[in-house]
Amino acid sequence: MNNSLIKLNSNCHILVTGGAGFIGSNLCEALLNNGNTVSCLDNFATGKRENIANLMTNSQFELIEGDIRNLSDCTKACKGADYVLHQAALGSVPRSINDPITSNDVNITGFLNMLVAARDAKVKRFVYAASSSTYGDSAALPKVEDIIGKPLSPYAITKYVNELYADIFSKTYGLETIGLRYFNVFGRKQDPNGAYAAVIPKFVMQLMKYQSPTINGDGSYSRDFTYIDNVIQMNLRAISSNNKEAVNTVYNVAFGERTDLRELVSLLKEYLSDYDPEIAKVEIKYGPNRQGDIPHSLASIDKAKKLLGYNPLFNINTGLKEAVKWYWENLK
Repeated sequence: MNNSLIKLNSNCHILVTGGAGFIGSNLCEALLNNGNTVSCLDNFATGKRENIANLMTNSQFELIEGDIRNLSDCTKACKGADYVLHQAALGSVPRSINDPITSNDVNITGFLNMLVAARDAKVKRFVYAASSSTYGDSAALPKVEDIIGKPLSPYAITKYVNELYADIFSKTYGLETIGLRYFNVFGRKQDPNGAYAAVIPKFVMQLMKYQSPTINGDGSYSRDFTYIDNVIQMNLRAISSNNKEAVNTVYNVAFGERTDLRELVSLLKEYLSDYDPEIAKVEIKYGPNRQGDIPHSLASIDKAKKLLGYNPLFNINTGLKEAVKWYWENLK
């Protein structure tokens, strides 16, 4: 989409934590295209220098190498910032199960450091990446922001605690906050490699190599897969909104439709076969369900539409076509 249609003040200085990551680097690029000054704070634990290589020559872009677990790094990064888009975190449910301490340190201690630094720097608004994992064992569909269950993983706990801390900082210190509960974001620059790679880039890379992807479970688990440009739009709306009712709360960020894993693989094979017909012949394997996974995820986006004017333009089909094209052109 043309996110430049959401106009920000071009004089804004915006800090993006985790700005070399998948979502963060896309946000940095969109903000620079809007004419803003952008600082990127990243320790490159999961972010990649190649994600921001094309931004390094832009005079309005600044890279700050640092760790959100260090308050001094957070303080340095927040200096002079009008807004913060906090994307830095250790994602992945399996990672948090394997190493809950590090996930807690980054996602909770790091988050609190950023809130303190943003408060002290008197930033205008703190927008942060929340997560659909917060809905936990709630079986209700679609997911509505004020109805959640018990978390099913250490990662989910950390993201829920983020929301609690943000709420307290809003009420106690007057810091404007907005939490964005991302639902299975995918798109360009999402890393297909590593033990904790997300399902879409992982499956794309396997199919391009004629390797059989393994679906966890019987393939009936479903997700509200959300293309990156919808997420960019929501972040821009979150920092540009003048609606006082729209702040100090949380929103679902999704398209509002769900796709099961069998459908997902079928679509990936179909779109990749446009580039290489042999991919259509690759067989699919099935394995055990993954510990901590929520069976079904579907978002209500009514609140975001009403209060922020959110209008997601990419559904699973149009988003996957864009993602597949990017992977084919950049990683084949």
